Amino acid sequence: MEMITKMVLERPVVIYSKSSCCMSHTVKTLLCDFGANPAVHELDEVPRGREIEQALLRLGCSPAVPAIFIGGELVGGANEVMSLHLNGSLIPMLKHAGALWV
Repeated sequence: MEMITKMVLERPVVIYSKSSCCMSHTVKTLLCDFGANPAVHELDEVPRGREIEQALLRLGCSPAVPAIFIGGELVGGANEVMSLHLNGSLIPMLKHAGALWV
């Protein structure tokens, strides 16, 4: 868990993903299209990916990916990010975290 805490504080937006996950791809595309430039950690491609996945499950991410952190806080998965987008909260959250400058 300490590893996750350190990683999510390094950038305004952090996504834990798997390269084969279509929902991860959707969230990455959405955030990149806004210009958020998230740090993406593909758990099936990084060392200790399985360990990180287990830690995400312990944090309450179910399924473990995608797991999106904005401003160092766990937002949740694809459903939560899409809900924030649809209710107009996502862009202000990204701005507040320093991920967007507009």
